[in-house]
Amino acid sequence: QVQLVESGGELVQAGGSLRLSCVASGGNFRRLVMGWFRQAPGKEREFVAAVTWISAIGYYGDSVKGRFTASRDNAKNTLYLQMDGLNPEDTAVYYCAAANLRAGTSNREVDYEYWGQGTQVTVSS
Repeated sequence: QVQLVESGGELVQAGGSLRLSCVASGGNFRRLVMGWFRQAPGKEREFVAAVTWISAIGYYGDSVKGRFTASRDNAKNTLYLQMDGLNPEDTAVYYCAAANLRAGTSNREVDYEYWGQGTQVTVSS
């Protein structure tokens, strides 16, 4: 069983930056595909980014491409999300998720078996 704990969410002004962290325990982190999703009030959960376990390449949702960077440190069992150029539309609860996939990544919630409790990011205008 994999446990995921996110941190780093807070209130920030538009144009600012934040870095979220997700620490994993209880599993083989090096073999997990790690992802970030977010859910704004009244909206469905949205794919943000995912990082492969083989090459640590990041893949991104269209709404964050070019502004957010996902990375992982396998020695620390930690996933990161560097968020730059934040705008009010980025306000949401951000969730870390983990998947056992043979290769590649996924932007589908159903492929991720483990989820963190979420961390709130609020961007003021």
